[in-house]
Amino acid sequence: MTKIAVVYYSGYGHTKVVAEAFAGAIDATLIEIDQNGEITEQDWQTLNDAQGIVFGAPTYMAATPWQFKKFADASSKIWFTRGWQDKVFAGFTNSGSLNGDKQMTLIQLQALAFQHGGIWVSLGILPSNTKAATRNDINYMGSFGGAMVQSPADASADEIPQGDLETAKHYARRVKTIVERLATD
Repeated sequence: MTKIAVVYYSGYGHTKVVAEAFAGAIDATLIEIDQNGEITEQDWQTLNDAQGIVFGAPTYMAATPWQFKKFADASSKIWFTRGWQDKVFAGFTNSGSLNGDKQMTLIQLQALAFQHGGIWVSLGILPSNTKAATRNDINYMGSFGGAMVQSPADASADEIPQGDLETAKHYARRVKTIVERLATD
């Protein structure tokens, strides 16, 4: 059985909804980084045992919030022993604006995966970039490096555009496929 863990921080609940959609599409394990930037020892073990690790964080001021960064810094103990070497990695982010410098956050997540010697999975789908495209279309954000979601600043976590959630689910299935392919080699 494929073991994929989604480790995420959610400041206002929007990222949690995306993490749940992603994990639910492939029966992945959810690990929530708490408001102090910490996870449990059991959560660390789950990540160590996983074949794939997915990072999720909102974009605040063109980067992950400090809580996610604290988690990332704490992973340096694993980095030192190369504990996550050759694992499959992926990531997603959201912000209030259509752009919101989400690409900067995805690059930060990718760099963390690269530091660990991981294999990053791209989104793998074309953007919805025609005049007929709507917010309910898959990959409306036009991302390639991971899933991007827009959560308007005045929208509740229940109001995330369906197209963005479908993008996360599609990405989850792609990540699972890649993990399974590599597991058989």
